[in-house]
Amino acid sequence: MPLPVPGRIAEALRRSTVHVRSGTATAQGSGSGIILAPHRVLTNAHVLRGRRVEIEDWEGRRVHASLVMTSARRDLALLEAPALRGSPAMLGDSDLLRPGAPVLAIGNPFGFTGAISTGIVHRLAGHDWICADLQLAPGNSGGPLADFQGRVVGLNTMIAAGGLAFAISSRALQRFLSDLRLARTA
Repeated sequence: MPLPVPGRIAEALRRSTVHVRSGTATAQGSGSGIILAPHRVLTNAHVLRGRRVEIEDWEGRRVHASLVMTSARRDLALLEAPALRGSPAMLGDSDLLRPGAPVLAIGNPFGFTGAISTGIVHRLAGHDWICADLQLAPGNSGGPLADFQGRVVGLNTMIAAGGLAFAISSRALQRFLSDLRLARTA
């Protein structure tokens, strides 16, 4: 029996979501990331602790990654992992979201690989933040927030009081990635 549409979308996003581990024995970071292009992963900067970064794909393969670019202000980091295999996720347009729109989040909370949570958009805070009523936990940071067409509309970042979660909008992600393209042409 084929998976229903939301199940197929979630399964495809799970294949584009990785587990990011970083740091040393004394300072460790753990979270999620999104494959955006071959060998490129986007995650939250707060997930990274030190220079040693390891990525685990949805099949359990572990590869080393290096930091390409980071922005502490935006809480974003772009990683490169030449040995990484996986399907890139497609970025959507967060400006098309409205309160009440259904969304799903994929991540690795408490080390559970590919956990899925669904909810609705609660409110939009300008072009940079999306607030949704999702059940997220430590380890979801850096994972995708997606619409029900499977397009990534945000990067899960923090948990707020009252069962609300915040994600960095896809518009803000695109501006961050534009900064990299501009830096390479300069």
